[in-house]
Amino acid sequence: MRKLRVLVLMDRDFVPPDSLKGYQPSEILEWKTEFDVVSTLRDIGHHVHPLGVSDDLGEIRQAILDDKPHIVFNLLEEFHGVALFDQHVASYLELMQQPYTGCNPRGLTLGHDKVLCKQILTYHRIPTPRFAVFLRNKVIRPQRKLKYPLLVKSVIEEASLGITRDSIVYTDKQLADRVLRVHEEVNTDALVEEFIEGREFYVGIMGNQRLQTFPVWELLFKNLPDDIPNIATARVKWDMEYQRKLGVTTRAVTDLPAANIRKIVKLCKRIYRALYLSGYARIDLRINPEGQIYVLEANPNPDLSYGEDFAESASTIDISYEKLLTRIVNLGLRYQPSWRG
Repeated sequence: MRKLRVLVLMDRDFVPPDSLKGYQPSEILEWKTEFDVVSTLRDIGHHVHPLGVSDDLGEIRQAILDDKPHIVFNLLEEFHGVALFDQHVASYLELMQQPYTGCNPRGLTLGHDKVLCKQILTYHRIPTPRFAVFLRNKVIRPQRKLKYPLLVKSVIEEASLGITRDSIVYTDKQLADRVLRVHEEVNTDALVEEFIEGREFYVGIMGNQRLQTFPVWELLFKNLPDDIPNIATARVKWDMEYQRKLGVTTRAVTDLPAANIRKIVKLCKRIYRALYLSGYARIDLRINPEGQIYVLEANPNPDLSYGEDFAESASTIDISYEKLLTRIVNLGLRYQPSWRG
């Protein structure tokens, strides 16, 4: 691959140091993705400019005008402190006629808005848990159409923000308390969906038109107590000591029949196209003991940390981390937005 000028967009608080020397693993966690991407792109031979931004599009514009990057590697997960605003940054890059990596603005909008995503999945008759939305500043009433247990989470936040073991509720009182907590602490509307008992799977996908899926990946708990549900809470995702305590691990699925794997792969590709995703994404699913598949959500631009689920699943089919980032860059360069038409 030719050597490129790469502008890497990231949150201002996550701009990584040049070296990991002197840092503890717990200190690295917040900006590990940014470090892995920047350092690997440099090792490949690209000229890399990390740019930390917060709420000023002018900084992005000036960097594009000054550096004239061949590609912007977009690692932003929010803008101006709002998770949904990352789609506007992608839109701004298109208005600047600047190639970028990852998902297009429409796909980001549909994927990150969990309610809109589930409405689209329902329209396409793709199985997803039944759900209801509880708006802020509205009376919290029980939902008789939904069956307990229920899972309560934010309608827009990613990375399991606000999800704990208490997010699964069993009574009207617990539901009201948990919805109010999402409203007050996460500061968003609350999405309530029927909790699917069973196994949790992830499927990585890359592509714009032609799609490649990675092996079906499973979230496992080796030491899970009976009173703790097998869900990816914020603590499970980000607390390394807690991960070790519960024996949290992920790995490729080996015990599902080939027909089931083909069904999951086909379903995930349908979802990718129904939501107009591009670049790369991860689809989250659960399968109940009866074998019924339920789609939980789609995640455009998922975590790209070295050794995490997306990159690790790619490595099992001989896509090294360097190759993975190179493919993401190439997909960004080949993506055809309207301005290229």
